[in-house]
Amino acid sequence: MYTRKNQRDLTRTEKRRLVDAILKLKRSGRYDDFVVMHREYYVMDTERRPRPAHMTSSFFPWHRQYLLEFEKALRGVDAGVSVPYWDWTQDNKPTSSLWAEDFLGGNGRTGDRQVTTGAFAYGAGNWSVGRGVTDEHYLTRNFGRPGRDPVSLPTEGDLARALKDPVYDTEPWNSVCSEGFRNRVEGWGIQGVRGVGLHNRVHQWVGGPMAGAASPEDPVFWLHHSFIDLLWDRWRTAHPDSAYRPGRKPASPSRDRDYVFGLDEAMPPWGVTPRKLLDHSRTYRYA
Repeated sequence: MYTRKNQRDLTRTEKRRLVDAILKLKRSGRYDDFVVMHREYYVMDTERRPRPAHMTSSFFPWHRQYLLEFEKALRGVDAGVSVPYWDWTQDNKPTSSLWAEDFLGGNGRTGDRQVTTGAFAYGAGNWSVGRGVTDEHYLTRNFGRPGRDPVSLPTEGDLARALKDPVYDTEPWNSVCSEGFRNRVEGWGIQGVRGVGLHNRVHQWVGGPMAGAASPEDPVFWLHHSFIDLLWDRWRTAHPDSAYRPGRKPASPSRDRDYVFGLDEAMPPWGVTPRKLLDHSRTYRYA
């Protein structure tokens, strides 16, 4: 069993080893495979096909397995590496430790939003974004999306309200659910009722590829989703009698019947069920 730490608690050596492992995955082509996978399974609930990853009850278990697969690849490069988490309620400034030169690099520059600091800057020669994602090959970020429509990172209060919801998910099990922990965290919001929140707001705050289906193009994706995974742990601890829902495939004539994954239905591409992912205690823990 290994430990996932808060990124702010990483030593200089731990940061270097993580960055080096990510760069080696990139050079091997394995990193890009993970980006392609996320794009493939980023299915909108307006599409008429199964959607295991987003706008759905299996948002948490699908990303838990996805993160485990990425972590397995990283540990194949360096067995001492794991994916730290970014608590964006605390480290919520462009000067926070994860954006340092020796870790993920900082915000994009004015104009083209190109990241020019850190190991993932295009100019460093290690990181090229593409494969149908963008015309540019460099990583971009646009912290806070300044201008007409700025966005802020979620607060401790925002997170506390989500964690208080005792129900895991509700019908229609998609992006318009007004209740339930899953959509409160995933954060699609409802037009005219509440704004986009938590998980989605963080993606928008970072900007660049993080704001779209190819979000893993930015390595901060993994730290963000490590924290999302930790939040699922916290919610399950706070609500021990609250189960994953739906426990089985929704009954007909639900519009989403054929697109939602119940507790014992195998999620692509791994064929693992949400039930198998409820307990990770034999694999990793959070510090």
